Amino acid sequence: MTDEILTIREVAELLKLNEKTAYKLALAGEIPGFKVGGSWRFERQAIASWIKRKVEEQQNGRPT
Repeated sequence: MTDEILTIREVAELLKLNEKTAYKLALAGEIPGFKVGGSWRFERQAIASWIKRKVEEQQNGRPT
């Protein structure tokens, strides 16, 4: 189960982003996540679904 929940650092690495950028996206609600005791956490499956949806939107010419 530990691999199913990601930290901000892990999601940043997964998305090839700076941690600060990942934090800003999470804070703005751009990537699916939740806070636990003030720290961001992300479900691996939710991030994978988000990536898939974003790719499909771009392939179909819809704005991201």
